[in-house]
Amino acid sequence: MPEDADAPIQVLMVEDDERLAQLTERYLAKHNLVITRVADGERAIAAASEHRYDVVLLDLMLPGCDGLTVCEALREHDDVPIIMISARGSDDERVAGIERGADDYLAKPFNPRELLARVNAIVRRERGQLGPTQRILEVGELVLEPKQMRAHLAGAALDLTAYEFRLLYALAEHPGRPLSRERLLDRVHRGKAEEAFERSIDVHVSRLRRKLGAAWMLRTVRGQGYMLLDDASQARRG
Repeated sequence: MPEDADAPIQVLMVEDDERLAQLTERYLAKHNLVITRVADGERAIAAASEHRYDVVLLDLMLPGCDGLTVCEALREHDDVPIIMISARGSDDERVAGIERGADDYLAKPFNPRELLARVNAIVRRERGQLGPTQRILEVGELVLEPKQMRAHLAGAALDLTAYEFRLLYALAEHPGRPLSRERLLDRVHRGKAEEAFERSIDVHVSRLRRKLGAAWMLRTVRGQGYMLLDDASQARRG
């Protein structure tokens, strides 16, 4: 990820609607974002392999290789933040996008100001500008460094997306205490409630469990939400 918080934001826009792509590019460029635009999935995958972008704006409905397939392909080798954009705005479609690796989801038609705000927010978080809390957290053998957006468990680096890191950090701030989905959404998404949905937390927790390789660390507390445990807490509860 770029270390310079003031560096221009490099955006890969994947959109086959020429008129929408031009209008969106024109608006974002006015706000000093550098846009690379491609119109199909194959070229998107190629572009992402040749250059490091700060964020990918990925249309779901693309000719040939669709957005979900592109998202999955990018996630195989890259943790670049992905904002999926689609005319399909149902919860099932959003969950499908997140399950494939998207960090955010925006339904068409969208306000370009909202898109710009989401891009700026996700890049700030990716660059380590999480807000007032910047302290390193240690929970058992888990170490989280928010400034560098690094996570280690038992000395091994964890390959987390920016969203997954924020979710794990929020849980690590209150080890041994359950946090509701609503509170996690507020801490992780840092946006209006209508911009997110509770099922997205379930998907990200499931992915986090797999990446931690220690599923017991993230416990579901019925009726209350999720809780992060350390080794000592597990021993006491076991």
